[in-house]
Amino acid sequence: MEFHSEEKMTGAKKVRFEILSDNYLREDPDYKPRIQMVCTNGKYTAADFNPGIRLGPPNRPGFWGQPQMEVMVRVDDAHSYHGWNWIRNRFLSMDKGTTRALIGAHIFKVQIRGRKGPEIAEFSPAGLASARVKNA
Repeated sequence: MEFHSEEKMTGAKKVRFEILSDNYLREDPDYKPRIQMVCTNGKYTAADFNPGIRLGPPNRPGFWGQPQMEVMVRVDDAHSYHGWNWIRNRFLSMDKGTTRALIGAHIFKVQIRGRKGPEIAEFSPAGLASARVKNA
């Protein structure tokens, strides 16, 4: 999904892309996890992973001491571990490299620590119009 808006004070144009997962997590079978990418005035601003469940506690400190959760990410046939900033027990702030990989991926999966153990959100970003993302 794609959403357009404009800030009233600055006139900055914002575009938000939202990608829903293909599955539900065990803790909340009514809410699909999602990834939101935000661009402002033609530049990448941020990307967040919202699992729709209460996250487990952060398990590592970031470079500046902020709480992070180590997640395992699968992009097509490659697995990697990333430390994403843990925001208010509700979502994780993704790094720019993972966001770039997401845009060109056919398979994208994220494994997080939920309160009841590991959870995997599965995404099919192949339908994402990368040309529209680049224009935003």
